Amino acid sequence: MVDNTVFDSVFKTMMHKTPKLIIPFINEVFGRHYSNDAMVVRFSDEHEGVRGTNIDDSVFRLGDKIYHIECQSTTDSSMVVRMIEYDFAIALEQALAAGAPYEMDFPSSCVLFLRHNSSTPDALQIKVRLPDGASFLYHTRVVKAQEYDSDALFEKGLLLLLPYYLMRYEKYLDEIAADGDRSARLVEECVDLNARLAGIVIGRGDQLLYEQLVELIIRVSDHIMAKYEALQGKVRNAMGGEVLELLNERAARLEREARKQGIEQGIEQGIEQGREQALQSLTDQLRERGVSEELLADAMTAVRKEREEAEESEKTEEA
Repeated sequence: MVDNTVFDSVFKTMMHKTPKLIIPFINEVFGRHYSNDAMVVRFSDEHEGVRGTNIDDSVFRLGDKIYHIECQSTTDSSMVVRMIEYDFAIALEQALAAGAPYEMDFPSSCVLFLRHNSSTPDALQIKVRLPDGASFLYHTRVVKAQEYDSDALFEKGLLLLLPYYLMRYEKYLDEIAADGDRSARLVEECVDLNARLAGIVIGRGDQLLYEQLVELIIRVSDHIMAKYEALQGKVRNAMGGEVLELLNERAARLEREARKQGIEQGIEQGIEQGREQALQSLTDQLRERGVSEELLADAMTAVRKEREEAEESEKTEEA
């Protein structure tokens, strides 16, 4: 069974930590013209439906409109049923909050499909019949991420889709990994993507957003290339793997300094205390900057590995 939780996790991370990325996406999908500094007001992620509590990926207000976006890694024939249930719950919640006389305004909604095929529809529809014979057609838009090439992503400012860009090569990774020329071309494309991202984002003074996006891109690429270690490493470096390495190096440096200080003091307890204080301080600093728990865990794993190797080396030298 394919594990798609990483894609959901990446999308939720962007919604929570970089909500401004949704604005160009909304402008593109719904033909709006919000400015990049428009206020994004996120709603609760939980809405009660007839089938139990549903967790939707993103409900928020922009201007005077409410939007609901769902991210799907694969086509799901029941998605339209889930969407109308979610949208009904959202509209009912707002109607109850506004009070009588009650009116229900459905949110503007769409489904973002990270993968699609020939059977993936261009819109999701369901006919709703009322007891008096009247009926209406519920309609929600569909966005197919892989229909946007890299030029379109940067020209339209659709950085929200950038972490998923390399998924377009999933079906060909066996061939790419086995072919030096194709591997080289993929790496070159990653270098270009990274350079363009840095030019746009760092160019406007947002180093943190650049680091956050690089982390998410690498998280997705690591997932889809897990079976291709050599290619995975090259893509990591090309996409800015030095960001991850920098975090690991910073953590390891603080570890070494704390350990050295403890040794100089001649107190074994001081060594361990210094280690933990240094690591906790670094963890807190990085967490405040928006670095994810997954990345922090990777950095701490690297530190502990270096600690074990250093201690083993010392034991060998003493012997």
